[in-house]
Amino acid sequence: MDYRAFEQFLYSRIKRRNLIIGAGALTGLAIANQFSHQRVLAQVSFSSYPFTLGIASGEPYADSVVLWTRLAPDPLNGGGMPHVNVPIRWQVATDPNMTRIVAKGTEIAIPELGHSVRVVVNGLKPNTWYWYRFTSGTEESPIGRTRTAPKPESDVSKLPFAFVSCQHYEQGYYTAYKYLAEEDLHLVVHTGDYIYEGGITPDRPRQHNGPEIKTVEDYRNRYALYKGDKNLQAAHAAFPWIVTWDDHEVENNYANATSQIDDDDQDPAEFLLRRAIAYQVYYEHMPLRPFSKPEGPDLQLFRRLSFGKLATFHVLDTRQYRTDQPCGDITTQRCAEAFDPEATLLGDRQEKWLFNGLDRSQATWNVLAQQVPVAQRDFTPGEGQTFSMDKWDAYVVARKRLLNFLEQRKPSNPVVLTGDVHSNWAMELKADFDNPNSATVGSEFVCTSISSGGDGADSSPTVEAYLPDNPHIKFYNGQRGYVRCVLTPHSWTTDYKVVSEVLTPFGTISDRASFVVQNGRPGIEKA
Repeated sequence: MDYRAFEQFLYSRIKRRNLIIGAGALTGLAIANQFSHQRVLAQVSFSSYPFTLGIASGEPYADSVVLWTRLAPDPLNGGGMPHVNVPIRWQVATDPNMTRIVAKGTEIAIPELGHSVRVVVNGLKPNTWYWYRFTSGTEESPIGRTRTAPKPESDVSKLPFAFVSCQHYEQGYYTAYKYLAEEDLHLVVHTGDYIYEGGITPDRPRQHNGPEIKTVEDYRNRYALYKGDKNLQAAHAAFPWIVTWDDHEVENNYANATSQIDDDDQDPAEFLLRRAIAYQVYYEHMPLRPFSKPEGPDLQLFRRLSFGKLATFHVLDTRQYRTDQPCGDITTQRCAEAFDPEATLLGDRQEKWLFNGLDRSQATWNVLAQQVPVAQRDFTPGEGQTFSMDKWDAYVVARKRLLNFLEQRKPSNPVVLTGDVHSNWAMELKADFDNPNSATVGSEFVCTSISSGGDGADSSPTVEAYLPDNPHIKFYNGQRGYVRCVLTPHSWTTDYKVVSEVLTPFGTISDRASFVVQNGRPGIEKA
């Protein structure tokens, strides 16, 4: 789908689409630099504390990092800010008491972006911890900590990081983030489903703050609900984050410009308008660099970050460019469309970008941070096969291109990080999943959810029944938590951290399993 061809049509509909426009803030879809036409308050008096959504940092380069906050004195009711531009001062220091200031400035928070700001702080030293804070008027944010990446050409002895996924607010508490914030890490990677778009469901530990979200204000209020969680705020304040999305940031199981809502009467333009709104508000709330600024229903999210010679993260987007799920977005047998050579999750441009980047990479570890499982998962024990049509399993030819590339070009130590499925998996990537003796070309670690799915369980009789038909799957667990990884020039260690419960806020953390990948030896070993 060429979104550009839709833009004039889409924007011509904006004024009469009250369902989509909501509070009338859709001027931010173009994210034009219009704040010069707005009045700037030199002195501002807030109705309440404005930094209710905390602070965050992300996108670490060797010499710069992105800082984020949003002014929201009434966070669940549109933010509670007047429709004016407001200056926010920022400071960066080399100590947690903010006494040794090394950078400072002022950023303008504009209503078109929900009074959120991102600051790209340049001129920093590589591989270094920094502390930061924001002030506006007489109010001061919490102090956050961030860290720059090592120089691309430098030797790095260790990179500890964690990755997380799927934090449905209604289905459990974010207890895992409390423990994650206490870890000794340099980085957190979020692989998607930062929010969920659905309405209120009774009899859950916590409730959403309204029906299914459609408008700019709806999406802003939903992010405010999620970002108001103190455990999530602590994890953001402790480390820089690298983020990518999955589907629930817009709508469940959407594919490119295709909505999965079963409504024959739905206006086809309506979904792209909704996607444009969702992309804008995602950008407003994430510590992304300005090159990700959306243009209508387009947002540049796939990108590459380097951590010395040790690791390169290839961050992927398997939603925005994919073709519609073949055979429906359910678990079923593969239909003929699953073998369509034109079917894709990445789109042609992103796939070429990925292959070129892997081919040129000089890093010891090539990390593919993405959304849905790459490895095959046959859910039918014995004869016959069934697969989830929303995963790489349904895009057989596209996955084969990736596996063939890994087998033939042999980029150094490819490891895939995945979320989406609310359970922990450790899987080997095979040149041919139907031939267990085929070459192992990489490894895949799948993290469970932070809260989605409730408490979960350690094991599942259903899963145990089909694991013998999937010998490349080395581990499964259905509890909640996060995954901690430690990279060195010699090995990659993965620790699955699980929480005893999320239906109450009193869960405890424990180590469930650990695995190792040796440099130069694709495949997963028990630690």
